[in-house]
Amino acid sequence: MRMTRHQHIYQLTYLPHVFPVNCYLIEEEDGLTLIDAALPNNAEAIMQAARKLGKPIVRIVLTHAHDDHIGALDKLKAQLPEAVVAISARDARLLRGDRSLEPREPATPIRGGVPKKVATKPDLLLQDGDRIGSLLAVAAPGHTPGSMAFLDTRGGELIAGDAFQLRGGLAVSGQVRPLFPFPAWATWNKQQSLISAKRLLALKPSLLAVGHGNLLVDPAAAMEQAIIAAERKLAAAAVH
Repeated sequence: MRMTRHQHIYQLTYLPHVFPVNCYLIEEEDGLTLIDAALPNNAEAIMQAARKLGKPIVRIVLTHAHDDHIGALDKLKAQLPEAVVAISARDARLLRGDRSLEPREPATPIRGGVPKKVATKPDLLLQDGDRIGSLLAVAAPGHTPGSMAFLDTRGGELIAGDAFQLRGGLAVSGQVRPLFPFPAWATWNKQQSLISAKRLLALKPSLLAVGHGNLLVDPAAAMEQAIIAAERKLAAAAVH
């Protein structure tokens, strides 16, 4: 996996030039927080990256429960039995393979690869506003009902999961980029994604780090343009 550093954030990318799948190691005083768990065959590469940094992985935090974000979870947990596994309370249901919607949620179907045989049970169910290490949990529903982003409070870096994509062009979740349409195809609700994108922009992040695509420094202007484009497409779709 390719490793790219920005301050205390390390982006690990599997197949960066073909089908990039990212996860992140965040340096903390007590060790490393892993955000997302990529694909099943990435477990050893993630462990090697941690060993290279010389710190243990003490937390595994999941932005959402799609297969390409939790793939190596069981293998990692087997090697890191003391690591705290955290996910939003809502997407903990998806982690169990439960695609059912809650009564107040929009009735669009949950899409994308949802795990069926994950053995790992989360130790911590996150709510909006919770703190885990230096990270602030920010509810960002849309790609999945329980998607979360994480703001590093030390420098304002935002790890946004699939709330945005950068591969194929910056886009709000649900907006198709022809060169890399897969995150859009796996999005649950485009309107919720747009609401969440605006909320994330309001955080004024210094860096945008997503599930698919390279790191983006000073992302506010580009995020705003992606939001405007999403608004236009949703408005046009509503007319028809």
